[in-house]
Amino acid sequence: MTTEEPHTLESLAGQLRGLSNIDALRTLAELFPGEVIFSTSLGYEDQIITDLILANDIPIKIFTLDTGRMFSETYSVWKKTNDRYDTKIVAYFPKQEMVESLMTGKGPYSMYDSVENRKECCFIRKIEPLNRALAGNKVWITGIRAEQSPNRQTMTQLEWDDAHHLFKFHPLMDWSFDDVKQYVSENNVPYNPLHDRGFVSIGCQPCTRAIQPGEDFRAGRWWWEDNSKKECGLHVK
Repeated sequence: MTTEEPHTLESLAGQLRGLSNIDALRTLAELFPGEVIFSTSLGYEDQIITDLILANDIPIKIFTLDTGRMFSETYSVWKKTNDRYDTKIVAYFPKQEMVESLMTGKGPYSMYDSVENRKECCFIRKIEPLNRALAGNKVWITGIRAEQSPNRQTMTQLEWDDAHHLFKFHPLMDWSFDDVKQYVSENNVPYNPLHDRGFVSIGCQPCTRAIQPGEDFRAGRWWWEDNSKKECGLHVK
């Protein structure tokens, strides 16, 4: 963190400590007007945060990464969300020339051939657009929960992201999956119907499957890789 940043991680954490999620989000929006942004994958957790922001008229920007390989059900919940909250979630797409080069050079399923190829695809379709979306912002809101994977259990609710030079705030960090489902049900939040079919984490169509009872939460992502700490690079921890 640079010395020019007026808020330190410790001072900001102190201001947020003990606040409800709504009050914490509102406080961040007041401290960093026009510089707080939320990335939604349109999954369970992110739909809750979208509801917290829009139902309470909190001025936080919302965007999603359209990788070009999303499930049709994801597009459906995107439309339902726009309609429900009378909003327009901003779309960021990968750069056309990068996708064309990848598809021409390595074909549509290069991600299955190696971890390096899969990360290349993730970079083109997710990381590069994410970098553009986050540029110029001071706080990045995410739907990360601690129980989602072993490497997320050591994360704190508020962090400093050196890669993007901004704060990251995870409102649902301490929520259980049951907490998530209960909120969605009680508040009638639009959600992806794939969740009802065993998809707990939903990404690109070629890289996501439903999980079986007893499987790890992340088992459905990049399911052909034997690695319990599978990430695409959006969150480096």
